[in-house]
Amino acid sequence: MTPELKERLDNIVNRNKITVFMKGTKLMPQCGFSNNVVQILNTLGVPYDTVNVLDDYEIRQGIKDYSNWPTIPQVYINGEFVGGSDILIELYQSGELQQMVEVALAS
Repeated sequence: MTPELKERLDNIVNRNKITVFMKGTKLMPQCGFSNNVVQILNTLGVPYDTVNVLDDYEIRQGIKDYSNWPTIPQVYINGEFVGGSDILIELYQSGELQQMVEVALAS
């Protein structure tokens, strides 16, 4: 990964409390896994930003190296990689995601 791409991803990840790299947008997810993440975050009623990886091949490939995670979507809370769709579902069902989000938004 180039230093320029890493800096670009750092800026994207850190500009909002919650950032989702996904296929599509929060208004029109382009895959079921991305839709799952959007539905969970919408249910929590929290503000979040999305990055449509289909619009930028460099980001689509680079975010996988950045997080060392091979799949999309990818969720970041307070600049930290949390996981993808399956992990978010587990965290939501256990109540941990709500706590993580509350802490992030309070900071």
